[in-house]
Amino acid sequence: MLTFNFVLLHVADPVASVSFYSGLLGKPAIESEPQFAMLPLSDTVMLGLWLASDADPSRTGKPGASEISFDTADLPALQKLHDDWRARGLPILVEPVQMPFGHTFVAADPDGHRIRVVASNS
Repeated sequence: MLTFNFVLLHVADPVASVSFYSGLLGKPAIESEPQFAMLPLSDTVMLGLWLASDADPSRTGKPGASEISFDTADLPALQKLHDDWRARGLPILVEPVQMPFGHTFVAADPDGHRIRVVASNS
């Protein structure tokens, strides 16, 4: 049986990216080097940020071809997070909207990776 425990993004600057995600998620970096950085997304899942030019095999996909998704408690929490991220200057790709799976919005990180937030009780 496999255990999911890691998400890896290829980024232009791992140190800048870990600072971005640490500030956004309120989670401290546990590693921050010019070629690789890492922080926890949860108790069991880590986010790795690998210097794109060092990635092996080299990447072929483009940022935005996949998403990292987070749940939030409800619609007011989703709206508060959206407003906070907009105030921080994150590009908002999809404004809060009702979808078949709940209320959601999508932002982008500095490398163009999509970050989706879903209100789990909406």
